[in-house]
Amino acid sequence: MSLSYSHTHTFTPTILQDLFLSVDWSSGHYPEKLVVAMQNFKTVISAWDSDKLIGMICAMDDGIMNAYVHYLLVRPEYQGKGVGKTLVQMVREKYKDYLRIVVVAYNKEIPFYEHCGFTKSEDASPMFITELWT
Repeated sequence: MSLSYSHTHTFTPTILQDLFLSVDWSSGHYPEKLVVAMQNFKTVISAWDSDKLIGMICAMDDGIMNAYVHYLLVRPEYQGKGVGKTLVQMVREKYKDYLRIVVVAYNKEIPFYEHCGFTKSEDASPMFITELWT
């Protein structure tokens, strides 16, 4: 395993579709939209095993105070090997002078995010208007 990390915003639809569907995310059914989304995110950090996209984290921010992690995904066969944690650390470093970094975590992922330094809000819940099913 030869891992590397990149700050590219340029991906093919096929490579994004393959990654997103590997974790059963419905957005993988819209690969052309994902290509545009990656170009529009302020921050995209991708993880690679040679030429295979194995994970990524994407964030948007207000330029000074708040950053929001929208995507963090790692192929199942690479989970538990530190890839996700490294991606989170890279985002934390980029936004180290910001006052808040936010992530909306599915309940089963809360322990991972807590391990990475996030805390669960006791008085707030994520809300959505969405056409996606995951």
